[in-house]
Amino acid sequence: MGDDGLMKYVVCVPDGCSDHPVPELDGLTPLQAAHTPNLDALAARGRVGRAAVIPEGMPPGSDVGNMSLLGYDPRRFHTGRAPIEAAALGMRLAAGQIAFRANLVTLNEAADEMVDFAGGHPDSDVAAKAMAALDERIGAMVGGAGNVSFHPGVQYRHIMCAAADWLNAECVPPHDLSGKALVWPTGPGSAELRAIMEASAEVLADFDDLAATHVWLWGQGTQPVLENFTERWGVSAGMVTAVDLVRGLGVLSGMDVVEVPGATGWYDTDYEGKRDAALAALAAGTDLFVIHVEATDEAGHAGDVAAKVEALENWDRRILADLVVGLDAQGPWRLLLSPDHPTPVALKTHTTEPVPYLLVDSAVDGPGGVYSEAGVADEPIIPGHQLMADLLEAPTPEVPA
Repeated sequence: MGDDGLMKYVVCVPDGCSDHPVPELDGLTPLQAAHTPNLDALAARGRVGRAAVIPEGMPPGSDVGNMSLLGYDPRRFHTGRAPIEAAALGMRLAAGQIAFRANLVTLNEAADEMVDFAGGHPDSDVAAKAMAALDERIGAMVGGAGNVSFHPGVQYRHIMCAAADWLNAECVPPHDLSGKALVWPTGPGSAELRAIMEASAEVLADFDDLAATHVWLWGQGTQPVLENFTERWGVSAGMVTAVDLVRGLGVLSGMDVVEVPGATGWYDTDYEGKRDAALAALAAGTDLFVIHVEATDEAGHAGDVAAKVEALENWDRRILADLVVGLDAQGPWRLLLSPDHPTPVALKTHTTEPVPYLLVDSAVDGPGGVYSEAGVADEPIIPGHQLMADLLEAPTPEVPA
């Protein structure tokens, strides 16, 4: 298998790895400070640049950024974050129904400050039991079974379905509130949403092995419709990720989403397992494969400089080193590496700045460059959804009239 002379494509997404200069790193960013000899070698033979993965006026979330990286213009296809995650769980929203992201979060004792937007990164099995309890007890509170339902996801990331009447509520992402005073929902349905969030405390208090104190609702939207990736781009595609949001984009676009048992979405994720899943899929005939790792984003949200540097070094040592060797053994290849947005450790949340990207062709030397924020500072900014076309050396699909 492999070594058939057909071009293989890899998209590497170190989620949120772009950053700002950090005083603890003597004014360098984590990308500049990390020891990444394999990434540096790829940049020296490839082409670096800047991409606006978050279109102007859109929220800087992983839903928007990863949609861009897969070659779909979010201004056309994006309907909300939560319904993408719902798709990852095999859910299809009915007419008149919307999905909310339901984070398990930890608030302070007075319930007026966000202590941990990830609720202590709970065990998924424990979290599933908490969702079942919320589904049973909260549904009745807001109008009976069927009006509101909770669906378990992974760790702290879950889904609540509700009536479309609440679509236009203004809900602040919990990771934007880390260490800050709470901003409760406003607008249509906000009273009901706040009531659910406050009532969840009594339900979750029954779980001694859960650090989360409340459920936090946000990111709502209707069911999106994405064009099939293979029909859109003319290549078969697969993906590995531990994040339901990214998995949902794969499901909605018809990609083959590969499960790696050790993929956690946290610092301890199985880097080698994701690398090997990519090489195996490509060797078996898949044309393009996406490797998504969440660790750099989690470190940014935690404000943990050392963890972000370590996650970048893990990317380099545990994925890129042997990924390149494995790709070389299969024939010609092209690689795109880009984060989906910045997650500066000083801010602990996403920002909208353009991100550095890297394109490498195994058979053609590019102009070379330095892969870092400063290394691409003078490069022109291109739309993020154009990167897939550049990787595949294909025209961007036209938008139907």
